[in-house]
Amino acid sequence: MGSLKLPFSLQSSRYGAKSTTHSPSTSTGAIDYRGSFLQSLALVDPCRLSYRISHAKGAQHFNVRASAQPLTDERVEDKQLNLSTSGDSIRRRFLEFYAARGHKVLPSASLVPEDPTVLLTIAGMLQFKPIFLGKVPREVPCAATSQRCIRTNDIENVGRTSRHQTFFEMLGNFSFGDYFKRDAIKWAWELSTVEFGLPADRLWISVYEDDDETFAIWHDEIGVPANRIKRLGEEDNFWTSGVTGPCGPCSEIYYDFHPERGYSDIDLGDDSRFIEYYNLVFMQYNRKDDGSLEPLKQKNIDTGLGLERMARILQEVPNNYETDLIFPIIEKASNLANVLYTLADESTKTSLKIIGDHMRAIVYLISDGVFPSNIGRGYVVRRLIRRVVRTGRLLGIKGDGMGNLEGAFLPILAEEVIKLSINIDPDVKTRANRIVEELKREELRFVLTLERGERLLEQMLTDALSTAQSEGIKPCLSGKDAFILYDTYGFPVEITKEVAHERGVEIDMDSFDIEMENQRRQSQAAHNTVKLSVENGAELTENIPDTEFLGYSTLSTKAVIEGLLVNGKPVGQVSEGNEVEVLLDRTPFYAESGGQIGDNGFLYVAESGNFKEAVVEIKDVQKSLGNIFVHKGTVKEGVIDVGREVEAAVDANLRQRAKVHHTATHLLQAALKKVIGQETSQAGSLVAFDRLRFDFNFNRPLSENELLEIERLINEWIGDATLLETEVMPLTDAKKAGAIAMFGEKYGEEVRVVEVPGVSMELCGGTHVGNTSEIRGFKIISEQGVASGIRRIEAVAGDAFIEYVSTRDNYMKQLCSTLKVNAEDVTTRVNNLLKDLREARNEVSAARAKAAMYKASTIASKAFTVGSSSKIRVLVESMDDIDGDALKSAAEYLVDTLQDPAVVVLGSCPDEKRVSLVAAFTPGVVKLGIEAGKFIGPIAKLCGGRGGGRPNFAQAGGTSSATACDRCVHQAKVAFFSNAQALQSGACGYGSLAIGFNSGRLAAATPSIYKDGAGCGACFQMRCKDERVCSKEGSIILVSDRNHENGTDFVVSSRAFMAMAKKGMGQDILKLGLADVQYKRVACEYKNKNLAIRVEESSQKPNYLAIKILNQGGQTEIVAIDVAQVGSGNWNFMSRNYGAVWDTSRVPNGPLQFRFVVTAGYDGKQYWAKSVLPADWRNGVVYDSGLQITDIAQEGCSPCDDDTWK
Repeated sequence: MGSLKLPFSLQSSRYGAKSTTHSPSTSTGAIDYRGSFLQSLALVDPCRLSYRISHAKGAQHFNVRASAQPLTDERVEDKQLNLSTSGDSIRRRFLEFYAARGHKVLPSASLVPEDPTVLLTIAGMLQFKPIFLGKVPREVPCAATSQRCIRTNDIENVGRTSRHQTFFEMLGNFSFGDYFKRDAIKWAWELSTVEFGLPADRLWISVYEDDDETFAIWHDEIGVPANRIKRLGEEDNFWTSGVTGPCGPCSEIYYDFHPERGYSDIDLGDDSRFIEYYNLVFMQYNRKDDGSLEPLKQKNIDTGLGLERMARILQEVPNNYETDLIFPIIEKASNLANVLYTLADESTKTSLKIIGDHMRAIVYLISDGVFPSNIGRGYVVRRLIRRVVRTGRLLGIKGDGMGNLEGAFLPILAEEVIKLSINIDPDVKTRANRIVEELKREELRFVLTLERGERLLEQMLTDALSTAQSEGIKPCLSGKDAFILYDTYGFPVEITKEVAHERGVEIDMDSFDIEMENQRRQSQAAHNTVKLSVENGAELTENIPDTEFLGYSTLSTKAVIEGLLVNGKPVGQVSEGNEVEVLLDRTPFYAESGGQIGDNGFLYVAESGNFKEAVVEIKDVQKSLGNIFVHKGTVKEGVIDVGREVEAAVDANLRQRAKVHHTATHLLQAALKKVIGQETSQAGSLVAFDRLRFDFNFNRPLSENELLEIERLINEWIGDATLLETEVMPLTDAKKAGAIAMFGEKYGEEVRVVEVPGVSMELCGGTHVGNTSEIRGFKIISEQGVASGIRRIEAVAGDAFIEYVSTRDNYMKQLCSTLKVNAEDVTTRVNNLLKDLREARNEVSAARAKAAMYKASTIASKAFTVGSSSKIRVLVESMDDIDGDALKSAAEYLVDTLQDPAVVVLGSCPDEKRVSLVAAFTPGVVKLGIEAGKFIGPIAKLCGGRGGGRPNFAQAGGTSSATACDRCVHQAKVAFFSNAQALQSGACGYGSLAIGFNSGRLAAATPSIYKDGAGCGACFQMRCKDERVCSKEGSIILVSDRNHENGTDFVVSSRAFMAMAKKGMGQDILKLGLADVQYKRVACEYKNKNLAIRVEESSQKPNYLAIKILNQGGQTEIVAIDVAQVGSGNWNFMSRNYGAVWDTSRVPNGPLQFRFVVTAGYDGKQYWAKSVLPADWRNGVVYDSGLQITDIAQEGCSPCDDDTWK
């Protein structure tokens, strides 16, 4: 069979027999039966085809996107990857090549560099930068590495060019004053042409334009023709480390894919022909302040060879993505998208390349401890994850039905990356579970954001296109709208740009940048107001040095009061009964850090001269502005003054409790690693006086046996009476010794190491016992999950352990006394009682069902007929004192008794607080389009509840009839503000935001409605009675202010007043001035908006948080708000400051979650917003709570007015 000309390139199998030529652009070979079959299909329908192809592992079905390409003479070839050209082989051969030439092979550094000036590791030389800059001596004369790198500056080019990547490996050989140009060039050429077998006539060289020495080595010694050596300028071929410092020329080696194009007008930057794969930097100069260059005493070599680029050359594929280093990930993504890569159109291929590239970066970053967040490195990961999620969703990729992934697909792709990681970073596999869980959690969280943002963006783009069409202009999305998506909804501007581009809409990025800059300024202004522990005034802190901590060696000391604060403001003197924050020059008090809470104790001021003695009780100690200790307490006696000497004394008993729990926490971590695996690590902790709490990464609950083994180990170590050892040492020495560091903690060059010899060694600044025997005993109280992949253990030790055991013993004695049995018989007795209780409940349930059947038989005759043709039998009755199950049985009995078609609706109040409803429809009714599930919902709402079910049967529940009265219709008089601005500074605290609420239909309410701020944001339907100008529907108003003086229930905005008018009579209604109205409370509705939290400008992290509640839906009132760190169970209550503003002076660290308690009838209902404020929350920013309140709490009005809303 002759060769076929195909309309597109096709590879039915990625790798086959290796060609012996280096011509990636041309390949020939026989076409197998699979290729022929696919060609035939493609020629019939090149746009979309479905086929089944057999593989060794079985048949897979693909839905193929194909695009026609110009006809070429290229033949389809099955390529098999030669093992010597695999990515792993190239890496190994490179390192072995230089090891044989005296280089020390060193491991890759982390993607998180030690250099604080660099966000991520971007080059192989970064770990050697201190050596190159002369800051540290060399340990070896020359080295070779394969360095993992991340670069995101060209992220928009990923997938669109053949060579741009976010994650790549840089192979490098380095000389620290050993060899220089000649050897570097000679070995680079030998590696390329001999080791890797690249044809010499395919290689081109670039040199710095003034570097004659390097040109001569390439031309005279290596033999490269002069016409294949290009001199380039300083921008391309001269490396600098900064304005001053080490620098030098560089030389690069390029591979030519298309020598047939000739040698005229050569541009080495032409990506379609050349790829630069090896860069040699010759550090030979020092640039001085005046810009002049002087020779370095120690000349260095820094080189970089792109692994993926060399793999592309040797594997003869058209781009880096189709090498064996990345393509398996792309293939996995193709399978998930039901797409065959080789037949996909270019847009689809680009998307798959983006996924393949980004997944590598994501997995390796998380493996190196970079977790998704909104700042720094964490934002890089989050941005990459979001790009993959959105790109995958556009391709139709979902993880539905795959294990416990809950619709996430990133974990599936991550598994492929992990498989490929064994020779890149073996640690990735050991961290696989955590990587997968983190990706699952982040993806599912973002999908919710994405769906909300996509809906809003779609509406914005539709509006922009509509406006452009009507006005004949180019469609453009305003920067303000893009900023709202970014700031309010967390929708990345990068994705906004991509989606807008796909719809043909531009974004006004200039105005977006202005909005961002305004926010930065506000944030900076807020940051500048954050002073020491909420004090107002830098003059207090300018001359206050760091507090000297003496608490490791003593519990009391003399100290001098350096400063005093009351309500955050500096004062000179504080008298008895006032709360105060005291700043001392030295202290024995431990300030809260590392999970250990601050010490308690007293400050004593002795009487001297005109000063009386005083006592300050200290209840908390915090650090602020670096290392200044803030002692928070109350003046119990006398008066204290700045400059006075005090005796600072820590409560020894409480300190001992903290020490016991802190050492026990170290033992707990050691036991966890021993029992469930070394890969587990700390994710948070609390060391308190009464207990300890330890969070750790693990993907399942611990078994009872595991918990018992952990307890046994810890108590065994306690019984060993081991002396603890503490030592301050360099951080590098501590890490080499195996000390465990808490991930995310920042450590200085010197660290404190706490060791329980043979058991535990950790970096820790906390206080500890001297001997494990001081702990006395350890007991786990609970083990539970607090977040995806995070478990929590709470335990007690020392005195708290004794108290816990004693309390439990007392409980047991009381239980034995009540049950009249011995302790060993309690379990049997309780089981028997539970059995008796179940039997009794079953008897009661049977009796209720029997009573319900009896009542049902007596009311069946009350059914009536409706409809002239269908003649449906309808029975609507109340059955008192019948519970839901019995009511269900009665309805089923009645609907069977009545002839089809029939409807049965029953209601009951089984107790004082509940209403039960059931609806049963026969098939004949359902066929008429009348469904029980839809029917019962509106009835349930009348009872303050909800319900639903199947077309033929539904149930509902609600509040009792006492709170389910008709919503009261009130009579009142209403005036209006002629200027809506009067509502902006209202008592609710909404400020200028209020004008955007409810289309400006706002109201100041009487105190009985304002309810000291609880009524802020409440919605009312209002209509006036003058039939000449007033509409029947009226208008919805929203309370944003308090009406202090007028003799009316409301004073509304002019816009709200006009909204009550008939069409076209807005100005006429204003002439009334004062109107008689009816009004009733209704639910607030915010379409596509969640309850939001605005951080007020007065907030001062970490000592004060004030929030404003926005967009509160439903018909309820928030009566309480609690705040806690995400993942923590330690809730701090917030107080209503005024209006819709709540605050607290106990602000948890890290990202924050909130609980809202709202009215629901006469009861309260709790809403839990699990992650609202990020760790870096900023003043003036509005954050989405992720939830909306939809409950309807009927007014508990008794009696209601006689009027009804008709």
